[in-house]
Amino acid sequence: MDIDAFVATHQYSWTRLGDLTQRARKLKSVSPDELDELVGLYQRTSSHLAHARLAYGADDAIVGRLTYLVAGANGILYGRRETNVRQSVTRFLVLTFPAAVWRIRRFIVVAALLTIVPWAVMQVWIGVSPDAFDLTGDPAVTESYIENDFEAYYSSQPAQNFAGQVFLNNVRVGILAFAAGALLCVFTAFILVYNGANVGIAGGLFTHVGEWERFWGLILPHGLLEISAVIVSGAAGLRIGWTVIAPGDQTRWQALSAQGRDVGNVVIGLVVAFAVAGLIEGFVTGRPWPTSIRVGIGAIAFVAFWGWTILHGRRADQILSAEGPHTST
Repeated sequence: MDIDAFVATHQYSWTRLGDLTQRARKLKSVSPDELDELVGLYQRTSSHLAHARLAYGADDAIVGRLTYLVAGANGILYGRRETNVRQSVTRFLVLTFPAAVWRIRRFIVVAALLTIVPWAVMQVWIGVSPDAFDLTGDPAVTESYIENDFEAYYSSQPAQNFAGQVFLNNVRVGILAFAAGALLCVFTAFILVYNGANVGIAGGLFTHVGEWERFWGLILPHGLLEISAVIVSGAAGLRIGWTVIAPGDQTRWQALSAQGRDVGNVVIGLVVAFAVAGLIEGFVTGRPWPTSIRVGIGAIAFVAFWGWTILHGRRADQILSAEGPHTST
């Protein structure tokens, strides 16, 4: 077969391969049948390329064209795994994580109350009661804590080291609050109450001596996001605990397996929130910047987190529900 007849015979399949390859770069643009067709055309054109190199090797135009077609299709078919990884990560952040947070919204309310109520009680009690203030510890230690130690903590290490340390500690707390939920919610509730009370004690000390503005200026930049993430971790743990207590129509093991996959997505996504909170605590909280700037950065992170997980989470849950069944609260 001469070269003109060769091109005329296979022109359509080559054009079709090029078209499908171009469309397949956008993964949702080809159907499963078209993808099968793409595989067949790729294999056929690969054999055409091998033939052309042997029979028409001197014709750079035809060999170059077929090489380009085969290379493009190969990149789509065998580079698809890498693309799917990127797509999976994007899908997780855009849909899976916010939807999973939305589904435990009732438990988030409970976790928030378990954190904020003891915080408020301890801060108000120590802030207004001299007896409570005296009970917090040795007066010299308390004075040093208020005047220097609390603030110095945020600049005690190089920023990158401090941010990494804070991130790892927060992840440990978040995972513990989640995993402890299997113990019928009790230990998770204790962790939330304990964390809230500790922050309240610190706030009460500063409030009692009239330094409440300095306390909020140091705690809010990173704390708005960090405490939010701990609350959501605790909510995931409470959801697990409640599944043990009330598994519904399923066995406890079946209910835990199903619910564990769903709320496990929450904990995975929170790693990003903890990382951002760590960066803020390491690079923002201890900086000698105006309080309004430091708190403003924390407020932006706070609004972005809750806007993404709750406001967008509702829409993400609706999208996933339309695609197929999922575990719901």
